[in-house]
Amino acid sequence: MKKTIKKLIIPAAGFGTRFLPATKALAKEMLPILNFPTIHYIVEEAIEAGIEDIIIVVSSQKNSIVDYFDSSFELEYTLNERKKDELLKLVKRISNMANIFFVRQKKQLGLGHAISAAKQFINNEPFAVILGDDLVFTKKGTKNAIRQCIDAFNKCKSTILGVQKVPLDQVNKYGIIKIKSKLSSNLFKIADAIEKPSQENSPSQYAILGRYVLLPEIFESLSKVKFDKSGEIQLTNAIKLMLKKNKNVYAYCFEGNRFDIGNKEGYLKAICYKSCEDPKLKKILFDFCSSRMNNK
Repeated sequence: MKKTIKKLIIPAAGFGTRFLPATKALAKEMLPILNFPTIHYIVEEAIEAGIEDIIIVVSSQKNSIVDYFDSSFELEYTLNERKKDELLKLVKRISNMANIFFVRQKKQLGLGHAISAAKQFINNEPFAVILGDDLVFTKKGTKNAIRQCIDAFNKCKSTILGVQKVPLDQVNKYGIIKIKSKLSSNLFKIADAIEKPSQENSPSQYAILGRYVLLPEIFESLSKVKFDKSGEIQLTNAIKLMLKKNKNVYAYCFEGNRFDIGNKEGYLKAICYKSCEDPKLKKILFDFCSSRMNNK
């Protein structure tokens, strides 16, 4: 079995109910962060990490994602006719970013089910996963989040869960790891993973946050996982099965500013974060927010 990570799955088949009615017609992964959709940043992260093949799991309502990464003859022709060379170059680059494949998740039955839908593309290789609505921005010149997790995998040669520390009053929103031992300040061997525990029962404050490196044996565990009370197959439960079999599972606390685009707060913060990278937009944003706050 190969140990290099060249394939990545992006689950992007969810309904995006927290952004209805906009997501009735537009995939939440296509919500723009300035002039690029959310999923564009995720694909760029994968490419920068050395990923060669990207499998995006979509539903029948997510054709906008497929169209975005496809060629657009009419648009390219128009831009060429109007001598808009820079825009033409940008549009062409998007359709040639990477080897991108699409697979349909016929029913939206959870993260574990979505990953299983892409099994045929993996070919018994270890692979990475980035959630389609989970952005992590890192400082220029530093490794991005999935690259950090891949490096941890190359060291441990086993399953890696990307984690970050969250406030205690938010542990009930995430899968939380129980640490068995610390290999370094950022790398932990885990004993268990608890889905959305209460504050009182939370084994730590380290939440599993949208970045994974998995061995192909995860598919066997997923096939044995039962539907939860929401009628979904949870990846966390498959990982728990692996732990029960004494499989080594590790967590890596990646560095970076993480935004959950699946909710309005995370989406707004991501736009502000990217805006602040541009001095002009930063000033516009600051001036506008200041004036609004002073004129309640």
